[in-house]
Amino acid sequence: MKPVYLDYAATTPVDPAVIEVMVGCLGQEGLFANPASRSHMYGWQAEDAVETARRQVADLIHADPREIVWTSGATEANNLALKGAAQARSKFGRHIVSVATEHKAVLDTLTWLSRQGFEVTLLAPSADGRLDAATLRDALREDTILVSCMHANNETGVIHDIAALGQVCRDVSADRPRGEGILVHVDAAQTLGKLPIDLSQLPVDLMSFSAHKLYGPKGVGALYVRRAPGVVLEAQIHGGGHERGMRSGTLATHQLAGFGAACALAATSMDSDNARIQTLRDRLWAGLQAIGGVHLNGHPDARLPGHLNVAFEGLDGELLLTALSDIAVSTGSACTSASLEPSYVLRAMGISDALAHASLRFSVGRYTSSADIEHALSHIADTLARLRGE
Repeated sequence: MKPVYLDYAATTPVDPAVIEVMVGCLGQEGLFANPASRSHMYGWQAEDAVETARRQVADLIHADPREIVWTSGATEANNLALKGAAQARSKFGRHIVSVATEHKAVLDTLTWLSRQGFEVTLLAPSADGRLDAATLRDALREDTILVSCMHANNETGVIHDIAALGQVCRDVSADRPRGEGILVHVDAAQTLGKLPIDLSQLPVDLMSFSAHKLYGPKGVGALYVRRAPGVVLEAQIHGGGHERGMRSGTLATHQLAGFGAACALAATSMDSDNARIQTLRDRLWAGLQAIGGVHLNGHPDARLPGHLNVAFEGLDGELLLTALSDIAVSTGSACTSASLEPSYVLRAMGISDALAHASLRFSVGRYTSSADIEHALSHIADTLARLRGE
């Protein structure tokens, strides 16, 4: 029997309805053409599929389809947003503010920018993993041009108050000339399709997305770029001027159509999915508490419905992970799974190295069943008893 999959935060299986849409864009009888081929029907049909997908993504986040720029994933979207905005706005200042618990796709990009002469301030979150609006306000300066804060953390699932943080930036920018305010970037890879996002209301200028976190294909994502004065990016990939000059390259029709289909599906199933997923997540947490010797990492309420990051007293997380052969879980982000260091996210929250080393991330998803949770709890209880010598 295959292990119970409880690592939906790392990636999700592609939904069968999404697969069906994607297959229709691959074969000779499907929409296989280059969507940039505008001289014949095949190209027109492929372009129409791409634009339908763009509209489906935009509809899910209440944006204008013209504000959606296709990328290969959230990592590229983060790079385009941060490098593109910093380079375009360097004449106004060179100070960037972010959070120490960001995904490596943001932190490594900021490290690169710091080597190009930009000054980066990384703020520490509170003990529950959230960034306080007052902390952000105190960090802003006259030469601050960009703030980047993820919507929800990939390891803990803790949700930042993006509305409040964005408003701080808007308030500080109010006295600046039109188009020279602080841009706000949000990495929303973990929240698209899981939390309501209304970019017609949120004070956000740039937002990054990835399809494979919401039952779409890997290798495709998008960047929301607000149509407003001053929201200008320097392109990072050149060669043909695709995507209104912001991201060149032939578009993968099948992946984009799959991304759009996944967003359309999320628009109708988000509420019911979340209710069921949170019930299962809470059952898992209750069962772990009953076993004893466990601690929840992160805010108890302000977190995604499927996330559960737990520290197990007196145990090493890697050892526990190896022993839990019947469950697919992780010690943190899939992008840092090869590291033997304790999670930098948990350490930034003030959690001790011992507990950070003893922490695992469980994430529940669309295809998790009650039987999966009960099997996982039974296996965890037996494994903990054995490792603790009980």
